[in-house]
Amino acid sequence: MTSITLSVPEISCDHCKNSIEGAVGELAGVDNVEVIVEARTVDVSFDSPTDVDAVVAAIESQGYEVAAS
Repeated sequence: MTSITLSVPEISCDHCKNSIEGAVGELAGVDNVEVIVEARTVDVSFDSPTDVDAVVAAIESQGYEVAAS
């Protein structure tokens, strides 16, 4: 199991939270996804076939930019 935390500066409300959690949660292999609005972060736990690039792509598909770490 891989766990990551991504910074998404544009997160500002529950709509953002629901959009991102829905998109990332649909990826095969994702065990858990949690958006923390106040911290503007996305915590994700996943196994193969999902990888970091797939998670980032799912977030970006919802119109949010993932900050470089």
